[in-house]
Amino acid sequence: MKKTLIIIGVILLVIVMFYAFFKNTYNTMVLNNEQVDAQWAQVENVYQRRADLIPNLVNTVKGFAKQEQEVLTGVVEARAKATSVNVNADNLTEANLQAFQKAQDGLSGALSRLMVVVERYPELKSNQNFLELQAQLEGTENRITVERMKFNETTRTYNTYIKSFPQTMLAGMFGFGSKPYFEAAQGADQVPQVEF
Repeated sequence: MKKTLIIIGVILLVIVMFYAFFKNTYNTMVLNNEQVDAQWAQVENVYQRRADLIPNLVNTVKGFAKQEQEVLTGVVEARAKATSVNVNADNLTEANLQAFQKAQDGLSGALSRLMVVVERYPELKSNQNFLELQAQLEGTENRITVERMKFNETTRTYNTYIKSFPQTMLAGMFGFGSKPYFEAAQGADQVPQVEF
């Protein structure tokens, strides 16, 4: 009788240990996945802030540089394209993230061309509204960099966890797959040429 109780006790202990292991592993995967999704939402938030600032910046420049309509139109079109590319946190694939990043890179390029135009108008550079908008845009660009870095760190934590043994066996069973990282734009490793 004692042996039977000991065997039943050991079996129950093993079952409880397996349950605790599966529960802890699954809950950690869910937590890490939710952190990646939340961080992605924050990345989208700062990109939206940039998109919201652009119309004000374009309108301020428009008043000073009417002959630069092509550049202003390019910025507006790039903004429209960048805001039309939406990536759902539940569907973060390499291709979706690259499409999103390509649209954002197009907007960054258009903003760079706008800043070159601004250099031609000293009275615009001294306009208080423009200076405030430019400072907000620069701050937003810094926020974007920080949030993208945080996203990559959160994604690394998640990917490392689901690829570690024995979680890797359970991740596939529970439907958890790896998430893509933000990567530098093509040519970002090249030193830009500055000509005067």
